[in-house]
This record gives sequence, C-alpha cells and structure tokens, in this order.
Amino acid sequence: MSSNTLTMGRKLGSGFRALRHRNYRLFFFGQLVSLIGTWMQSVAQGWLVLQLAGKNADLVLGLTSALQFAPVLLLSVLGGTLADRLPKRNMLVVTQSIMMVLALVLGVLNQTGVVQVWHVLVLAALLGATNAIDMPTRQAFVVEMVGKEDLMNSIALNSSVFNAARIVGPAVAGLLITLVGVTGCFYLNGLSFLAVIAGLLLMRSPFFTSAPGRVRPPGWGSEGGFLANLGGGFRYLRATPALLSLIVMVGAVGTFGMNFGVWMPVMARDVLQVGAGGYGLMMSGMGVGSLAAGLVLAYSAAPARRYLVVIAAAAFSVALLIFAASSWFPLSLLLLAGVGAAMVAFSATANTTVQMTVPDELRGRVMAIYMMVFAGTTPIGALLAGSLAHATSTPVSIAAGALVSLLAVTGTAWSMRQRQARPAPRPAVPGSGPARPVPTE
Repeated sequence: MSSNTLTMGRKLGSGFRALRHRNYRLFFFGQLVSLIGTWMQSVAQGWLVLQLAGKNADLVLGLTSALQFAPVLLLSVLGGTLADRLPKRNMLVVTQSIMMVLALVLGVLNQTGVVQVWHVLVLAALLGATNAIDMPTRQAFVVEMVGKEDLMNSIALNSSVFNAARIVGPAVAGLLITLVGVTGCFYLNGLSFLAVIAGLLLMRSPFFTSAPGRVRPPGWGSEGGFLANLGGGFRYLRATPALLSLIVMVGAVGTFGMNFGVWMPVMARDVLQVGAGGYGLMMSGMGVGSLAAGLVLAYSAAPARRYLVVIAAAAFSVALLIFAASSWFPLSLLLLAGVGAAMVAFSATANTTVQMTVPDELRGRVMAIYMMVFAGTTPIGALLAGSLAHATSTPVSIAAGALVSLLAVTGTAWSMRQRQARPAPRPAVPGSGPARPVPTE
C-alpha cells in the first residue's frame, strides 16, 4: 500500500476520531437508528393530525409543536440538576424507554381506531416533558464518553447524524405511510429506541474517558440540597460574563432566526410558488447544507472558539436575510443550503464552547440553560413569527427575525472586543475557590 493511500486513509479516519471510544461508538450508532425513527414519527404524526383535525389542522399542528417544546423551556433546569446529581447513563435509559412507550402507545391508539386529537396532544406534552430531562442529560453525557479532546468532533458527528436522519427519515416515512399507513411509522419509531437503550446498557465504566464525581463545590447552591442546586447554573453564568453573553446570543438566534416550520411552507406556496414538491426540495437543500457543515466540522482539528461562533451566527443571519428578499427558486435553494450549513456550524461550536468552559460538576445545569434558550424558546419564536407574518407578510417576518439575530451577534462581538481590550478575572463566588480568568475566545 502506497504512502499516499495511507495518508488519505488517516485523513478520512480523522473525521471519525471520536468513534475510537467504545462507549461513544455504541451511542453513535444507536442514535443513528433512533433519529431516523424520530423523523419518521414527526412526519407521520403531522399526517395523522391533518386527518383528525380537518379544517383546524393548522391550529392543532401549531399546538402540537408548542406542547412538544414548551416543557423544554419550563423543565430543562430540573433535568440539568438531575443530570448533575444522578448517573447520566441510567437517566438516559429511563428517558429513552419512556419515549419508546409513548411512540408505541400512539401506534396502538391509531391501530385500534380510537385515537383522537387530544390523545396526540397529551402524548406530545409527555414527550416534551421527557425531552426536557433527556436533552441536557444527553448533552452533558457526551464528554464522559470522549473527553474534551474529541468533544468538538463528537458534537460535529452528532450534528451529521441528526441531519442525515432529517434527510432519510421523512423520505422513508413518506414511503411507509403509502404502504402501511402512519401506524407502521409509530411502531418502527418505538422499536428504534431499542438501539439506543441497548447501546447504553452495553457501555462499560472502564471505557469512560471522563467520569466526574458528583462532588459539588460550595458557592453554587449545592450545599443546600436539590432545590438549592436548581439555581447553580444561573449563578455560574452570572459570575461568568463571557459565557453568559454567548448563551444570550444563542437564545436570540434560536428564538428569532430558527423558525423554519412557520415560514417554509408559506414561502414555497405563496412566494416562490413551487408547491409541495418545491417545499420538499427546500427542506432537503437545508438538510444537505447542514450535513455538509457537520462533516466539515468533524474533519476540522481546530477547537471551538467564540469568534467562530460569532462568524457562523452572522453568516446564518445574513443568508436568512437575503433569502427573505429572494423570489428566484434556484437562488433560494442555494441560500437555504447556506442557512443550514451556518446553523450547524453555529450550534456545534456554541455547544462545544460552553462544554469546554463549564466545570464538570455544573455541566448538566449549564447545558440545561443552553438547551432551554436554544430549543425551549421555539414556541415563543414561532408565535411571534406567525403573528408578524399574518400582520405583514412572510418575507417581512423572516427579515425581521434575521435582523434581530444579527443585532444579537453584533452585540456579542462588541462585548467580546471590550473584554479583550480590558481583561478581567472571573468574579469570585464565596466558597468557590480562587477566581479563574474569563476565556475570551
């Protein structure tokens, strides 16, 4: 074998270096199966609502989405606190098992012909509540599988898996709905959780690269028990302005910029006039851009830096702003690919920066706040976007969201420059030990 071939092989393998960790391999391939099932259920559930709700389908679809995301806003801090106090792997086995049961229950209700709209809404709310515990726990668990050295690579691979599933899952769901109906999608999604649960159960403690103990330093509320622990993440962020400004930017972009579910169908039908087929191409275009960005990040050896987060967020906002003004379909597809790529680069680098900065004993609570502002604010942003689109137009609503996101990015960039010009130590919290410098990149 030539040296060039060996070099190429090493380069190809470097993009998957997080998979050298046994526990992460189990997690990765379990997620790959489960996420395809999740996207299948998402499409099938929307189709079921259309059948059940009739003329009120738009309202019920919006309500279903809100019920799935609202618990993330309300309960994520609780989930993060539990993640800092309990074994994360055990918690994930419980949450994934609950999600499996919820999917199977919906399948049984539909197969027996008794399913009603309120069943879908209740199950959506229960799924959202379970996700509020699962999401921060899953985010905080990754570093225990791969360590900080491969954290960026693992997060990029997770993004690639998510977006690959977003492309494959809906396509498979469309085929299955035609062949076996929505019930088959619900059952298959339920069974797909077995891949994740099996992977978690097969993990072994000696293969964890980082398994921080649950020793919590005083000063963050840990000394007062569980209830006092709830505010530990907020107190840490208040004492760490660099991280706080980053999470504020994440919240602003997540709330006002990432409302594709509200905008895309209307843009396809009324503005670009490309119908359902064009709508599918638009979503696929964004998915392809997202997948490409995830793979590029996976092959990147550079660690996450705050300026990369700002650049990616700015690119996302600018591409979305231009998309709002576009009425030419090919250009819109290209812009959506750019939006998807910038969105993944932004979210992956922001996630990595937060996890690399936060102490191990606070990771669950801080990641809960991160997920709360990134995903939990979706119902608020969707409501604002929909109201503005109704009062003006969809392009105006998109442009307004992009501008607010860009303002948040500008404010964060200005704040970073100020801190670099006048470096200051992190404010000490009583009992938390000596102050540590605030990272500025």
